[in-house]
Amino acid sequence: MRVGQGYDIHPFREGRPLILGGVVVPHSLGLDGHSDADALTHAVCDAILGAMGEGDLGTRYPSSNPEYKNLSSLVMLGSVAQCLRDKGFYLVNLDTVILAQAPKLAPYTASMQESLAKVLQVSPSQVNVKVKSGEGIGMIGRTEGIATMAICLIECTTPL
Repeated sequence: MRVGQGYDIHPFREGRPLILGGVVVPHSLGLDGHSDADALTHAVCDAILGAMGEGDLGTRYPSSNPEYKNLSSLVMLGSVAQCLRDKGFYLVNLDTVILAQAPKLAPYTASMQESLAKVLQVSPSQVNVKVKSGEGIGMIGRTEGIATMAICLIECTTPL
């Protein structure tokens, strides 16, 4: 068994959709980034890559490459999930947290779980999405952006 953790943070920006876990969340601001800036999916990708010992998302999808401009993070996650399977691993479970003062995200967590589980080809019961507020403190509390964290457990289908 192997454990991986991931983290991401993006500032808000006008004129972009807010996408988390592949779900478009109604809000006046989106997240700024080279791809679709889906901070939740980015943290999930990094957790899985870390568990496999395969580096990080920024190395695989550098923001300096115009080919990845506005790329759906679910495409990146699909590639990471395929790498997981190709290396003989499977996902045991995934736990995530979104740190956001606004908007209120609890009504969307089930959809995020389903979206991530579908791309990862696992049961939604293996994926958990939680939300926490910034309690008015720091960048999150001042509603300047959103941060995310993910941790996963993977297991190899054959002995290493």
